[in-house]
Amino acid sequence: MKLKSEFLNEINERGFIYQNIDIEDLDQILLKNKISGYIGFDITSDSLHVGSLIQLMLLHWLDFYGHQSIALVGGGTTLIGDPSGKDQTRKILSKNEIDKNIDNIKKTFDRFINLKKNSLIINNYDWLSELNYIDFLREFGSKITLNRMLTFESVKNRLDREQPLSILEFNYMLLQAYDFVHLNKNYNCILQMGGSDQWGNILSGVDLIRKINKNNAFGITSPLITNSDGTKMGKTADGAVWLNKDKISSLNFFQFWRNVDDNDVSRFLYLFTKLPLKEIEKLSLLKNQEINEAKKILAYEVTKIVRGKEDAEEALEITNNIFGSKIVDKRLPNISQNKANLDNEKFTLLDAIEKLNLVNSRSEIKRLIKSNGIKVNDSLYNNSSFSLKEFSDANEIKITIGKKKIGIIKIN
Repeated sequence: MKLKSEFLNEINERGFIYQNIDIEDLDQILLKNKISGYIGFDITSDSLHVGSLIQLMLLHWLDFYGHQSIALVGGGTTLIGDPSGKDQTRKILSKNEIDKNIDNIKKTFDRFINLKKNSLIINNYDWLSELNYIDFLREFGSKITLNRMLTFESVKNRLDREQPLSILEFNYMLLQAYDFVHLNKNYNCILQMGGSDQWGNILSGVDLIRKINKNNAFGITSPLITNSDGTKMGKTADGAVWLNKDKISSLNFFQFWRNVDDNDVSRFLYLFTKLPLKEIEKLSLLKNQEINEAKKILAYEVTKIVRGKEDAEEALEITNNIFGSKIVDKRLPNISQNKANLDNEKFTLLDAIEKLNLVNSRSEIKRLIKSNGIKVNDSLYNNSSFSLKEFSDANEIKITIGKKKIGIIKIN
């Protein structure tokens, strides 16, 4: 598919486009005009995670080429819960919890779109909270049929597996479609983007705009991003890889990208960095040991976008010290402990790893020890008593979890 407008050509070349509604017509509009487009974000946590990164990059490129990007935070729809791609009903959050989450997430959007110039963060609670339900049903209820909603994959899959789908969640689709209608009417927004699981919701919004506002509207979905082994991207044994610094350190965020599978490096460079396409083409040719340089560049570039240049450079420097120069960097996670507590076995390896926040649970620590996943001072640890007594004469003890997590115990 050959696209002529700068924005669509950029995202198409980078692999963002999976499904679309009338993209050739949109391409012609973009050649002559600046537009407004949006992506909706559920606010179920106080941070977005890397699963949202592809949507944030779409907003970035729309903003980059001079269009208006709208990050729509679902202060209203999150009160209901999106059934798309879910096997069960989401936990219902209070408005208070959602408002706190929105405040925490706003700084993330600021790294991707220019909020001082043209782009916006908008909360759909502002209009959804004022809806009169009877008026809403009279105006919009007849425009979307259950027959069509039942054909959407997000609904069909749940029903095929005989998993409950509440009326509450059915209404979510109506409200998301209404969001697009509202943004089209009040902000002249003609484009909705989202993940492939949002295809049905985007179709409904486009149909409503055409029926009610008598305007043309467009939709683009991005592919579901999985690792090369088919697992969901951004999920690790320790949980989600968060974008906010207070949820996961910049070093661990950097290391997540530094340790992606070789087969994912090229694709992730296209999707999650702003590197020129020609440069990515060259990096994509690297194989075997050389691919580690491409992984470092990927990790640095993504960390720079999400956390800022200073954090990216610090994470790169610490990584080079640990794995290149074999220097125990003082900025690694560290704790202090009395030598007597180690000698008396009052403070064990389990205590150390827990306090360093390297692993989520003690049972997981024990599993890692059994599978040779933990090193102490660069030697495999397999002591069933979890004692650190034999290391107590040193000034420091280095604990390594797998290939990427390191913590230091300073002995006093």
